[in-house]
Amino acid sequence: MRRFKLAVLAALTLSTGLVTVPAQAHGGQHPLGIENCSATACHFDVPPGTYDVKVLLGGEAASRTSIAGETRRALLGETAVPAGRRLARSFTVQVRTPEGEPTGPDGTPGLDLTLGGPAPALAGIEVTPARHARHIFLVGDSTVCDQPGDPYAGWGQQLPRYLRKGLSVANYADSGESTVTYLGNPQLWATVRPLIHRGDLVLIQLAHNDKTTDEATYRANLEALVAGVREQGGRPVLVTPIVRRWFSADGTLNNNTALLVNGLGVDHPAVIRSVAAAEDVPLIDLTARTKALVESLGVEGSKALYLTDEKRDNTHTSVHGATVYAGLVRDELVAQHLVPQGRVRVG
Repeated sequence: MRRFKLAVLAALTLSTGLVTVPAQAHGGQHPLGIENCSATACHFDVPPGTYDVKVLLGGEAASRTSIAGETRRALLGETAVPAGRRLARSFTVQVRTPEGEPTGPDGTPGLDLTLGGPAPALAGIEVTPARHARHIFLVGDSTVCDQPGDPYAGWGQQLPRYLRKGLSVANYADSGESTVTYLGNPQLWATVRPLIHRGDLVLIQLAHNDKTTDEATYRANLEALVAGVREQGGRPVLVTPIVRRWFSADGTLNNNTALLVNGLGVDHPAVIRSVAAAEDVPLIDLTARTKALVESLGVEGSKALYLTDEKRDNTHTSVHGATVYAGLVRDELVAQHLVPQGRVRVG
């Protein structure tokens, strides 16, 4: 693909009620300037690829702005700017088809950004092809994926908000997948594996749907994923699954359902830890981290992390829960020197 530079410099005044003018879908020049953005959204007619985005936030009044992109990916957390000031922030985003879950709908061509927050204010924006981005690939299930609609959110959907320019999250997690189905579906592992390049991280969290997978098969599947990443020059990272919010009478999480022990007695987190040790693979023990957090919050306090009240769902996370869990992943990436501390955001 011929490399090019697309720069969009916009000066937006939110009170003017700008109307979005769609970019040309095929051929011709990509429209530049203010017509790519409204008060709440931007659209850039760019081909699939990885892009650096620099935004200038702020306006005459005090503002609080967040930015999401593509299929509800959190790209920038809510950022406050005092009245009359401007603040620059940058991030890197992947544009692909399908834009969300690998087995989901194609989505909208190009790059779509949505402005959120209680008082959004965008003063300028610049989009350029990323030339030196490092990718963090995510291989996982519905607790990780880019969930298409509220109130659901996967932790991988929230992870980009914690990363600065130069690190792109390529979230190829997909709802309902086990290690068996992820390896077997040509839209999944066979598609993802060739995209991995030297130096890329590949975080693997598959367990929730391995309900009928025996231990030998589960172990072999994890080993196959690790080997495939290494053959591409990437660096595999095994991630134990987030807990389910199922409490025992004593206030601790249920040893089987909550902690991912399947009907065959396979202790998924234990197997993952064992494979990580045997294969000398970095391990993010998200089971242990989420267990400690959920138990510390207790039966009532932990409801906000999941969709307990909204959907009677104690497996899938709310936007709040996904954001908190993504923060745990960020902390582990930095603590284990998998990502430089200077490439992450605190909030």
